[in-house]
Amino acid sequence: AVLTEWAFTPPDRRREALGDNSAALTGLLLGLTLPPALPLWMGFLGAVVAIGLGKVIWGGLGANLFNPALVGRAFLLGTFPIAMTTWADPAGPGGFFDLSPSLFALPFHSPSYDAVSSATPLGLLKFQQQGTGLARLLIGNTSGSLGETSGLLLLLGGIWLWLRRDLDWRIPAGIFLAAGLFSLVLYLVDGSRYPAPLFTLLSGGLLLGAIYMATDPVTSPVTPRGAWIFGLGVGLLVVLIRVFGGFPEGMMYAILLMNAATPLIDRYTQPRVFGRKGGGR
Repeated sequence: AVLTEWAFTPPDRRREALGDNSAALTGLLLGLTLPPALPLWMGFLGAVVAIGLGKVIWGGLGANLFNPALVGRAFLLGTFPIAMTTWADPAGPGGFFDLSPSLFALPFHSPSYDAVSSATPLGLLKFQQQGTGLARLLIGNTSGSLGETSGLLLLLGGIWLWLRRDLDWRIPAGIFLAAGLFSLVLYLVDGSRYPAPLFTLLSGGLLLGAIYMATDPVTSPVTPRGAWIFGLGVGLLVVLIRVFGGFPEGMMYAILLMNAATPLIDRYTQPRVFGRKGGGR
């Protein structure tokens, strides 16, 4: 990601563009959304797309409409769907603490996955009607993307960012509120078919997306009321996509859709100006 930023930035602006570390942060966040056995060259390609199409093409930092890391992930999911939905079993060979040979697959060659394939908690629920214990979701002893499995660590990181005032708490609060209430209604309608609210909040990429992706200050609303609308919209969409969509997960699409709505939200939530000091017009 940093190399792409350097390559696409004019020489006289490189120091400024690289000095804010936004490209490095984009690369880190993208990596957290990827499967642990994904070939490295795919991750590199995703980083190029994240910076090139998600940021530079819009005019650089502060001008992009969509979260760059999620743009990169959406590209990888659409281009390499099998690799992006192949999950290593964290308790078996090739799990989270082992280097899988698929990481070093040659570019544009089909990787050989030696790890035992294991579905994510959302996949198990959607396709096999099998639940996952809340303790496993909190600790992270489940299959999934690199940064989405441990709910406890994600929450602790979110609290630290909130204490530092590095995120707008209204956005994750709105996501948790909407996703929790909507999933509660569905659960009360048919508890044998729809997941409980706690499972909805702790599974998949909801915590990672709510705390670390949706709160991107560039691609989220700037007003307090807009932040609530944005968060509530993401929470509602993620449950709709999970329950009624073809994919078991929907956090990425929910955030990108609300990113697209951000300019409209900002427009209608800006406070009205009724007068100017000194009688100016």
